[in-house]
Amino acid sequence: MDVLPTTTSADVAAQAPTVAVLPIGSWEQHGSFLPLATDTIVATAITAAIAQRHNVLVLPPITMSCSHEHTGWPGTVSISHQTLSATVEDIRASLAASGVTRLAIVNGHGGNYVLSNIVQAANATAPKSMTLFPTRSDWTKARDAARLDTDTHQDMHGGELEVSILLHVCPHAVGADFVDADHLANDRPMLLVHGLAPYTKTGIIGRPSAGTADKGQALLESLARSFDDHLAIFLHAR
Repeated sequence: MDVLPTTTSADVAAQAPTVAVLPIGSWEQHGSFLPLATDTIVATAITAAIAQRHNVLVLPPITMSCSHEHTGWPGTVSISHQTLSATVEDIRASLAASGVTRLAIVNGHGGNYVLSNIVQAANATAPKSMTLFPTRSDWTKARDAARLDTDTHQDMHGGELEVSILLHVCPHAVGADFVDADHLANDRPMLLVHGLAPYTKTGIIGRPSAGTADKGQALLESLARSFDDHLAIFLHAR
């Protein structure tokens, strides 16, 4: 899987897409068996699945975001929510100046809470101009379609879902020790106060051992179908 699109200006001119898709990941710990770029790989894989189904302008991913809950783990790098907001707004404005007035954000990191506010604010001033994908219901449909063993709360970080997607799109990036790395911590009442550290020594919360490449493929196929509803809103914008 190519993380960076190789699209040329000539390609864009010929395709004339009216919707741009921006994957947003993170650079944060994912235990001993998944790379720091896991969330970026996930967001890029979802975007690629969307692009196979629809004529959209695929943008390069934002690779660092709001990973403050992972502070202290080696390699993790965060940016502020203000920086992320400003970056997305600059991208949106640049696209609009070139005639692409609709932007879909594909978020691969659950800690990017600010993205919901960015999308709400954008649509308040320019209705139906931005969407955030996948929504909670999109993820639920994908989990059901892939027959995952865990739910979203159990499978918080570095678990079945992320392992499955990476096993499908870049299996070489998954360490063999994922099969022995399960750790459940369903009670996390002070996550926003303390971060992840009090709830996991390994950085993992979930059941990575349940991940398979087939589940990863099913997840991406379901998500690509779910994006149809988001695109329909754009195409019927007034």
